[in-house]
Amino acid sequence: MKAVFAAGLLFVLAPLLALSGALSATEPVAIKIRDLTNVEGVRENPLIGYGMVVGLTRTGDSQQTGFTTQTLANIMQRMGAQIPAATVRVNNVASVFVTASLPAFARPGTQLDVTVSSIGDAKSLEGGLLLLTPLYGADGQVYAAAQGPVAVGGFAAGGAGASKQMNHPTIGRVPAGGRVERSLAFDFNRLAPVSLLLREPDFSTAGEISDAINREFGHAVASARDGGRVEVDPGATGVANLTAVLARIENLTVAVHRRARVVVNERTGTIVMGNDVRLGAVSILHGGFSVQISTEYSVSQPAPLSAGKTEVIGQTEVQAKDSPAKRLEIGEGASIDQLVGGLQNMGATARDVISILQAIKAAGALDADLEVI
Repeated sequence: MKAVFAAGLLFVLAPLLALSGALSATEPVAIKIRDLTNVEGVRENPLIGYGMVVGLTRTGDSQQTGFTTQTLANIMQRMGAQIPAATVRVNNVASVFVTASLPAFARPGTQLDVTVSSIGDAKSLEGGLLLLTPLYGADGQVYAAAQGPVAVGGFAAGGAGASKQMNHPTIGRVPAGGRVERSLAFDFNRLAPVSLLLREPDFSTAGEISDAINREFGHAVASARDGGRVEVDPGATGVANLTAVLARIENLTVAVHRRARVVVNERTGTIVMGNDVRLGAVSILHGGFSVQISTEYSVSQPAPLSAGKTEVIGQTEVQAKDSPAKRLEIGEGASIDQLVGGLQNMGATARDVISILQAIKAAGALDADLEVI
């Protein structure tokens, strides 16, 4: 049995160095308005339903899953067969939740892809068939129905105490298995004014979008209300069809200055950093002190015909290791590539880099948003 305890020493002092390079401004990127905004009110709506998957090869719910047996008995009753729920064996049947997204302009007959997820103790949905399942919206109304064979991107097999599983065989999809039965009561052509919602709120981007729309139509038809919303007056454009107005708007390009951002996932040790992230002058000292405790067990066997007892004896060994601190100097305006290269030369791990980035941000030498997820 081994236990390892580690403690790190991290100091970030800023600024300690003279300027080694000028901070270069990032160039704006031309992006279409359609990739930056959404039209307010035009969105997908989630749907959900409860159904049954049949035709499994003894990989369905067990008899202890009460709601599966009750649902199967109710289905058989509607088909004209009276069976007691207590005697039903459901090895080839699984209860599932069925989910889908209803597009904004879907009409009756539109096909939908649906996702099927087991809610019982089924082992796999491979080879199953989803029975006709109504899909409900948030208002409790039925908007679609789903049925069809389930496609599973994995498998589970086993026997005699051995098993093997790939991916998640209890979740599958029914491509084009849903059909829209009711459309949303949404009159798109009566939107006045039309609001464009920025996916990443930014005052500069909102102003650029408003200016680009006004240049397209030759006069003021749009105004930026705040950093996340741009209002457009369709009547002032001189175009009667609102669809044609938005078609012209969404293909316009605007100059966008992307925000410098560093995203850190502490659970997986993943770090994503933009190329436009710049650093201030810092000096980093990083060292480590570790203590390793290992215990080895041996058996003490008494001599034959003696009155002794067999004993298990543990021998504990303690080792301490203190590595010298390593130093890294970063000049003013250094890029993220220089930081990563220097930390790799120091032998820092991904989790060390996360701690160092957080300390650099606390010292005020990271010119970017640090987001921890």
